[in-house]
This record gives sequence, C-alpha cells and structure tokens, in this order.
Amino acid sequence: MKIVLLGPPGAGKGTQAKFISEKYSIPHISTGDIFRKNISEKTPLGVKAKSYLDAGKLVPDEVTIDIVKDRLSMKDCKNGFLLDGFPRTVNQAEALDLFLNGKGEQIDTALLIDVPKELILERMTGRRVCPSCGASYHIKFNPTKVKGKCDACGADVIQRKDDTESTVKDRLDVYGKQTQPLIGYYEKQNQLSKVDGTGEIDKVFERVINVLGAVGK
Repeated sequence: MKIVLLGPPGAGKGTQAKFISEKYSIPHISTGDIFRKNISEKTPLGVKAKSYLDAGKLVPDEVTIDIVKDRLSMKDCKNGFLLDGFPRTVNQAEALDLFLNGKGEQIDTALLIDVPKELILERMTGRRVCPSCGASYHIKFNPTKVKGKCDACGADVIQRKDDTESTVKDRLDVYGKQTQPLIGYYEKQNQLSKVDGTGEIDKVFERVINVLGAVGK
C-alpha cells in the first residue's frame, strides 16, 4: 500500500500514521524525520539542505524531492510506504508521480483526514504542557485535576507558542494555501480518499481502515 497522508495541523495525522504503519507493515516516512537524519549523518543531500536552513531559507523543491526519492529507494519501501509531510505542493506531487511511474508504480491513494477548522482551533489552543516534566493536558478533553497545575509534579502548566490562537490560525492559512491545490490535483486523478477525522481516535482509525480496504480492492 502506497499512501500519501494529507490533513491540517492538529488533525491527528501522526497518531493515525502510526496505526496505519503498524496495520499494513509499511514505513511511516515523515519528511521532518528524514531531513533530520540526513543532516545529522551529514549525507551530501543533508549538507545541501543544511546550507539553506542555516541561511534562513526554505529548502528548494529539488533538494526535498531528492531526499524523499532517496528514502523511497530503500528496501523497507518495497511493499509500500506512508508519506507524511510530502508532497506539500503540486510540483512535488508531480515529481513523486514521475519517480514512481519510472518504476511502473503509483500511489494507491492520497488519504485526507478531514477536520473542521473550528475543531482544530479548539483542539490546539486548549493544549497545555508541563515545562518541568513534559506531561501534556487539554483544558477541555484532558484537564489537570487542579486548574493550571501539573498532576504529575505540581508545576504550572503552560500554553506553547505554537498553540496560541494567532499561530494556529496562521498555520491553518498556510496549510490551506499550500494544500488546497494538492487536494484538487489528487481529486482530478481519482486518487483522493477523505476520512472524517472527528471523534474518538479508534473510531477515526476504523473509518481509515474501511477507506483503505475499499482502495485496495
């Protein structure tokens, strides 16, 4: 099963990716992880990527594409993969298709975990973390026993910068601008599958399995 995973920040992609990876025995390939690995191992592609990051620039598409192609050429991807964080643009999606077509392959589906913007805002802005022990909470879904105090160590819990309303809205805007054309791209190719990402994690995974089961037939 060759899957491209799509969805806004806060949609629960990471959790579902782990479940999918285990269910289908395919590697979960996060572009963030492979960037860090290449940079830490000082591979030629990692050195190239680091030069852009050190200069405060975005890593160009061609470098990102080469790093992903290199990862997809590894043995553990022989029976499929789950791509998370790539492609981010139509240009990257086209490059991925060209690479796979060259091997007589294609993706099975682009799986979109769909969650309304209002719910994502509630999920992300309600998150709280303990800076002392790392425990995480949510003011609505998993509140601390004593308001504002970590259950584990008693320290004051905080809201991370990434979880403030203005930051979350900015991230969702960027996602919308980047990903909407990508959703259209896969829709045109009849490769897009949508899953309702609201509700309990296990229920969402049930929906994912049903959708992937239909794709695999």
